[in-house]
Amino acid sequence: MSPFKQGMKLQNPDPNPRPLDHLARRGAPQAPALVTRDGALDYAGLEAAVGALAAGLKGRGLVPGDRIASWLPKTRLTSLLPLAAARAGLIHVPVNPLLKRLQVAHILADSGASLLLSAGARLATLEAGDAQCAILDEDADLFDTAKPLPPSDSDPDDLAALLYTSGSTGRPKGVMLSHANMWLGAVGVAHYLRLAPEDRVLAVLPLSFDYGQNQLFSTWAAGACVVPLDYLTARDVIRAVERHRISTLAGVPPLWVQLVEAPWPAQAALSLRRLTNSGGKLAPSLVRRMRELFPAADIYSMYGLTEAFRSTYLEPALLDAHPDSMGSAIPFAEIMVVDADGNEAPEGELVHAGPLVAKGYWRDPERTAERFKPAPAASSYGGMAVWSGDRVRRDPAGLLYFLGREDGMIKSSGNRVSPTEIEEAALASGLVAEAVALGYPDARLGEGIALIVRPDRRGDEEGLRMFLKRCLPNFMQPGPIIWRDELPRSPNGKLDRVELKNELMA
Repeated sequence: MSPFKQGMKLQNPDPNPRPLDHLARRGAPQAPALVTRDGALDYAGLEAAVGALAAGLKGRGLVPGDRIASWLPKTRLTSLLPLAAARAGLIHVPVNPLLKRLQVAHILADSGASLLLSAGARLATLEAGDAQCAILDEDADLFDTAKPLPPSDSDPDDLAALLYTSGSTGRPKGVMLSHANMWLGAVGVAHYLRLAPEDRVLAVLPLSFDYGQNQLFSTWAAGACVVPLDYLTARDVIRAVERHRISTLAGVPPLWVQLVEAPWPAQAALSLRRLTNSGGKLAPSLVRRMRELFPAADIYSMYGLTEAFRSTYLEPALLDAHPDSMGSAIPFAEIMVVDADGNEAPEGELVHAGPLVAKGYWRDPERTAERFKPAPAASSYGGMAVWSGDRVRRDPAGLLYFLGREDGMIKSSGNRVSPTEIEEAALASGLVAEAVALGYPDARLGEGIALIVRPDRRGDEEGLRMFLKRCLPNFMQPGPIIWRDELPRSPNGKLDRVELKNELMA
């Protein structure tokens, strides 16, 4: 059965997935493909570099199926790694550069990585036993230009990457993505965004995220040029847009808030033709400001989850009339709304079926079984589907609207944050006896993080914040810390999160 079904917008659909590394050959040989601080690569150079890096990785004694982790900022190396690892038959494990020692140690151990690529400053933060694998500094000579590997003939169903995402019940878990998952995601996004070879895409999102990584893949699927950027301020983004004549920019709501508050040169603002958003809803007032600043740009609102890459998008022409809508299914996705009995309903849980569905969680059958279940009986695809835990409704026109999350996840600054991970860190400080992390609406962050704690003998907020800053990344840091002598409990003796949430929102 062809994977192209509902929501198809493609002019020349190619539903046949290929090995991921073939993306290096999608553009014209002399067309620009990648621009970093190391200079520019055209598509012939991209293909040659991917082959040389793949050969260099293989020459390190790695064998097909080995996991290779990277804990680095955006560089030419990190941009090439996803394709080069795939060409060498390896499974890439990109680690968010913002993560701290404990999260990185968990990912390395859980993935069973054979090799970690990082840099001196980050490696210096690791302690003995954190990395049970070989370690290479990013400055090591990893490219074998004498014997580059040719394009691979991998089975598209083979694993190509593990993307670690926080869960509502604890530490990050590795989502298993195949060549086909990422290839079809790249092709589908390139087409519904109408990317073309003349486009220049500024990649500002972390490459450890599916949304961020797809900035590379969808650009190359369209034969266009991508410019990865690590930024500190909105001004850094504006300068890059102006310097590289950027046409396409992806972001999350907090970034858009920063960008519309900053001064823009007219020529830079007018160069943008396409703005995409995921990781939270854009407020109507923010959309209005974006339209004023970027009058030539289409605005795409999108919804996704790492377990199925992306599920829906809203056509730009519908945004003003339906500002709260998630849109409808992207190419290759079948999106269903089901009730508690698994039957289609106007309101219920969002279930995603089709070839974008990941292969489950790495070495975690229990949590895989909780989220990956047989598709509802009405599904055209059948097979395994992702039961998202998100409640949505579908209007008579087929547009979807997000109602809330059924689990306890917090979505802050476009990041899925595990409340359990924050709570465990607070308890590890030795300063609190009990802790509950909750999300609350925040205009800039989407959701802010509140930490409610019962002190262990004494309350030391400064000490607790210092401890959390040492062991958690910035996007997991709580805003308000609320100290309570007692925390409410449910009849079964567990902490009553519902009551605490109600009190927080009162």
